[in-house]
Amino acid sequence: MLRIGLLGAGRIGQIHARNVAAHSGASLVAIADVMPQAAATLAEATRSTSMPVEALLASTEMDAVMICTSTDTHADLIERIARTGKAIFCEKPVDLSAKRIASTLRKVDQAGVKLMIGFNRRFDPNFASLKQRLAKGAIGDVEIITILSRDSAPPPIDYVKRSGGLYRDMMVHDLDMARFLLEEDPVEIHAMGSSLVDRRIGEAGDVDTAVVQLRTGSGKLCQISNSRRASYGYDQRIEVHGSKGMLRAANIHETTVEHAGPKGFTTDRIENFFLERYARAYRNELDAFIECVRTGRAPSPSGRDGLKAQLLADAAARSSETGKPVRVELSQG
Repeated sequence: MLRIGLLGAGRIGQIHARNVAAHSGASLVAIADVMPQAAATLAEATRSTSMPVEALLASTEMDAVMICTSTDTHADLIERIARTGKAIFCEKPVDLSAKRIASTLRKVDQAGVKLMIGFNRRFDPNFASLKQRLAKGAIGDVEIITILSRDSAPPPIDYVKRSGGLYRDMMVHDLDMARFLLEEDPVEIHAMGSSLVDRRIGEAGDVDTAVVQLRTGSGKLCQISNSRRASYGYDQRIEVHGSKGMLRAANIHETTVEHAGPKGFTTDRIENFFLERYARAYRNELDAFIECVRTGRAPSPSGRDGLKAQLLADAAARSSETGKPVRVELSQG
């Protein structure tokens, strides 16, 4: 049994805590949060124990720690845990500063510990199947990828102000997915963004609607479309066009029931929130983390994947601000 400690009892911490508690190959040793009552409540729900943050960091009763705290704490916590020799799972991003991420990764390398970053969409069964079919040559050479990601509703303005912006907070998932599917780092990025959903988002200095175009060294293309609002639900689709055909992963509906009538076919709504849409992906992600710690296999997504996604997000933000394409160099990331 892999003994796991968990930092952060908020929304994403609750998902991971329940998944660890239900896993046959892991035990949830303890939960810590800066709000002790939140940790105690989640510990009771998962039949675990709660303890202060400093006590969990110092504990020798754990093999790994999952970081589900606020973004501004991630890098410091990774560095502190790395010094203890424990394996680390950290929700994205490591930090909003690429320089800080690079510095943290050097310390992780020096400590010789495993670090996996929570880009959970790689573990969605549909996206993973699409990736596997690509690798087997189902559509020949990849030519253009289209990724659509649209939230069902915008986040609170207070969250927007501290999120780092749409490119670093929301689109970073899609930028990682682009690299995952292209299997080649982009060398150029062109972004355009607008504030069309909520004027307060624009007043906060962010955009809520954005498109990005990526080009790799060999000429492969990717286009990403993001919106903070989709009136019909949580929109998550991928299409890959190649020399011998096309692969597509569609949205997941609340049920597979269709109704046929004089006006045609109707279906139930698509899933309305990321926690439901990616519930299976979070469980598969945990499986992968446990397996890499057990076997010694290199974690994926790695800290380097996190850094490269952040560098692309930074470049997208610069392109959006200047209105010009930006060259990117990820080979050192």
